[in-house]
Amino acid sequence: MIKKLNTLADWLGERLPELIAEHRVPGAVIGVYANGEHLERAAGVLNTRTGVPVTTDSLFQIGSVSKVWTATLALQLVEDGKLDLDLPVRAYLPEFRSADESALITTRRLLCHTAGFEGDRFTDTGRGDDAIARYVELLSGAPQLFEPGELFSYNNAGYVVIGRIIEILRGKPYIQCLREHLIRPLGLAHTATDAEEAILHRAAVGHFPSGPEGSPHPAGLWALPRSLSPAGSALTMSARDLLIFARGRLSDGGGVLGAETIRAMRTEHVRVSPVTAHGDAWALGWEIFHVDGHTIYGHNGDTIGQSAFLRLLPERDIAVALLTNGGQGVPLHHKLFGHVLRELAGIGLPALPVPSPGTIDASRYLGSYGNSITDITISQDDDGTIWAEQAPTGEYTGSAPPQRFQLLPYHGDTLITAQPNQGIHRMQNFVGDDGHGRARFLHDGRALPRRSATASASSSSTVR
Repeated sequence: MIKKLNTLADWLGERLPELIAEHRVPGAVIGVYANGEHLERAAGVLNTRTGVPVTTDSLFQIGSVSKVWTATLALQLVEDGKLDLDLPVRAYLPEFRSADESALITTRRLLCHTAGFEGDRFTDTGRGDDAIARYVELLSGAPQLFEPGELFSYNNAGYVVIGRIIEILRGKPYIQCLREHLIRPLGLAHTATDAEEAILHRAAVGHFPSGPEGSPHPAGLWALPRSLSPAGSALTMSARDLLIFARGRLSDGGGVLGAETIRAMRTEHVRVSPVTAHGDAWALGWEIFHVDGHTIYGHNGDTIGQSAFLRLLPERDIAVALLTNGGQGVPLHHKLFGHVLRELAGIGLPALPVPSPGTIDASRYLGSYGNSITDITISQDDDGTIWAEQAPTGEYTGSAPPQRFQLLPYHGDTLITAQPNQGIHRMQNFVGDDGHGRARFLHDGRALPRRSATASASSSSTVR
């Protein structure tokens, strides 16, 4: 294995600078753990404005990879006998309400994104220790999109609710729980939970392209609100620290979880509709990727101009982490992880999806779908061309220009964008039946319910 790692280190040292340039990624660090050995390689800059180079100890935001950390804190409470994953959330948070008060929402369903209420709210409730509590109060009346347990729908708000449960049962703020129950026990020396800590290290700045083909420029904001900490707005770290955390999820828990609990966290709970560069099933905090006869666990994370990718292969004692600060992170991680897994484990990743030419009858898919922050309208021209028109709505109206993109057939009830965005073609799934032979949801990782004709008409001015 050491010989393989040495060969891999040479390849990464040579190819990483070339690949980040190809994918317009300002800077990146990749870390590999295999059978007790570590390697890291870095390339690029932390900030295109300052030109400070990325080093292997540089810190990047890990975004939603933080959800695995939140899940770990919750499972620690299960081990302590303080949390029952199958009791209603209101047993711990009496103030928690969704629009359907009869819906049986449990912590387990929050962990595997099957709670069913709308979960994309990014409200800033301040920087105080009460930020999470105030956020959960604002969830009162959140629309219940489907019965709990019926379907997978990625839910950031659900993880904030888990964070609040952790606060209640520990009697301390979520950030303090992170530090006392994970960061310190794991001995993580290059991890920060806010900007004030991150600035003491070599910290990356997120970047966005200046135009469709433009060069990356620093984002105008560094982090999402503290209210989203349990979902992914707090943790910033080096690739080595992320791998130390991941290594403990491979076998013995690194002293923070027992082996039986680790296995329970990796138990498949729900299969999911195909989403580009994501898994095909979900466990308690983990995405699951069934690849080439093997089971890989992981999570992706996107925050303001930064993207993180983590993959674990427990059967081979392998973990891989990639941290980036802009550009085309998905195709970059696919090329890098594909090479690493092929060299170390003989596993070939499937190609990223591409569209198939042709036309289909899209009548089942036509109409408008949406939630409180976005509207998507599907239409079909006389020549069979299928279009999706997307625009922010509600309090986000006008925050970004409407987008219009063509969809092509992919497989079954899954369509795919004709043109790539950030280097990838994105899949759009049409799920269920509304009782009239039409799809009930447009599912792109989140279930967007079909809008009624009245609602569609009232929102058409913002979609077109």
